[in-house]
Amino acid sequence: GAARIAAGICRATGRDADARDYDAVFETVKAAFNRRFVTRDGLIAGQTQTACVLALHFDLLPEEHRPVVMNTLVRDIEKRGFKLSTGFVGTPYLMHVLTRFGRTDVAYRLLFQTSWPSWLYSVTQGATTIWERWDGWTHDRGFQDPGMNSFNHYAYGAVADWLYAVVAGIDVDPEYPGFRRIVFRPRPGGGLTRARATIRSMYGEIASSWKIEGGAMELDVVVPPNTTAVLFMPGDETGRDLEPGSRRFSAPWPVA
Repeated sequence: GAARIAAGICRATGRDADARDYDAVFETVKAAFNRRFVTRDGLIAGQTQTACVLALHFDLLPEEHRPVVMNTLVRDIEKRGFKLSTGFVGTPYLMHVLTRFGRTDVAYRLLFQTSWPSWLYSVTQGATTIWERWDGWTHDRGFQDPGMNSFNHYAYGAVADWLYAVVAGIDVDPEYPGFRRIVFRPRPGGGLTRARATIRSMYGEIASSWKIEGGAMELDVVVPPNTTAVLFMPGDETGRDLEPGSRRFSAPWPVA
């Protein structure tokens, strides 16, 4: 992952020779990873949710093995009763991987889970901040070790990134840093009928607000000055370009 990021930085700053060097490092690491941890049939060592998530997120797998590892991940989530088992390393990428590989429905099942381990378990216990541990407090065991039991800890709160980018649909275009070009792509699910989010960017407030009723989805967006945006309504394969200002859009729901 670090090698690929470094390669991208080099390309963006015109250092193409260095980018090629980092690309070579990545390919070497990828080959070593597959030799050591992935079978010929695509079974990944350990078969934990985190192992699957990291291999998929950082593109460490050959194309033909990605569906196999994705199926392993989904099966594990299902057999746990739609609960996650990821920790600090895997949780920030879990929901994005599920969405990227076409299982946003599973991501919403995880989002609305109320039994621990889950985000909403702590909420149902009165939490107003994200805990350091999924089981920081439980009915049967009480409090975890007080030496490592923060009740205001962002690691699992990284799900907020997915809430903004996928649920509300405010995402970035990596070719235009700092929200100079915004990607609006809301993806409703899980029976959710409305969502709203705003981001204070250096150009001004970015907003997305949608609701579903009467067989239609209605979306309001705000594009701040000196930026542009592209909008993908649910079901759209190509986006429409937006100039600064407030806009309202409507589309049939559910998607045909």
